Amino acid sequence: MKKLVFYVSTWSICCAVLLSSCAQETAPPPTQPINQAEVEVQPQIVQLKNLKNPQGTTLAQRFHVPQGFQRVQTQEGTFQHYLQHLPLKPDGTKVRYHNGQAKDDAAYHAVVDYDLGRENLQQCADGVMRLRAEYLYANGQADAISFHFVSGFKANFSTWSTGKGIKVSGNQVSWVPNRKNDDSYASFQRYLSVVYAYANTYSLEDELTPIDNADMQIGDVFIQGGFPGHAIIVVDMAHNPATGEKLYMLAQSYMPAQDIQILRSPGALEGYKNNPWYSLSDGGVATPEWTFQSNALHTW
Repeated sequence: MKKLVFYVSTWSICCAVLLSSCAQETAPPPTQPINQAEVEVQPQIVQLKNLKNPQGTTLAQRFHVPQGFQRVQTQEGTFQHYLQHLPLKPDGTKVRYHNGQAKDDAAYHAVVDYDLGRENLQQCADGVMRLRAEYLYANGQADAISFHFVSGFKANFSTWSTGKGIKVSGNQVSWVPNRKNDDSYASFQRYLSVVYAYANTYSLEDELTPIDNADMQIGDVFIQGGFPGHAIIVVDMAHNPATGEKLYMLAQSYMPAQDIQILRSPGALEGYKNNPWYSLSDGGVATPEWTFQSNALHTW
């Protein structure tokens, strides 16, 4: 009798399972179609490629070129190579004014690792002249360091380094004895301070030669001479072999005196962030703090 009960119970359970399974397999489809408008669509996530390498200590290490582009190759010992390998302060460092105050980073991506000093001297044209002079001094060409004052006076470091100083009396400028001046780096920096005080965009523009944008090379300068004017320098370039497109990077100092900085590009490169690259064209160039006309590019 016990065995019969067991068989019956087992047979009942099997039937129940079978019926349940069949019910699931033969269940009718939904009577109402799915409204596609009510389906939540996930937004497409675009992965932005970061053109900045925070660990890079030089300009070429800090900034990548966009896909499809190649950085212009430069020869070691040239001004172009020097600019491509400018030393940079750690990523996130703020530009400082001569009084120590920090500048908002809306205009720049990085800060060149040069000492600024505490005087309101190294402004826009001064930053350009400093880069040129630092290169010449570092590469054994100190005798080539020379800039004109607004008055027309030619201030060459080779004379300064022989124990001469510069006396300015109104519009009269002359060399005078100064035994403190020699060819040391400290003396070189004193020389530059005098140049900053008496040269500007007006005198620098007169020294440089206008060129077409198509002939741009690293080291060329966008400049508008005036009171005030502005000057920025091309510190790197890249090109796309497939399309022929050229890109360039810019550095500036500004008013009041402040660190030399690598500028942000207002133009967007789709799919990229932290873009320092400007696209070369025949027109002018709009930077975060100044717009230059189409005839503003000059060379040394």
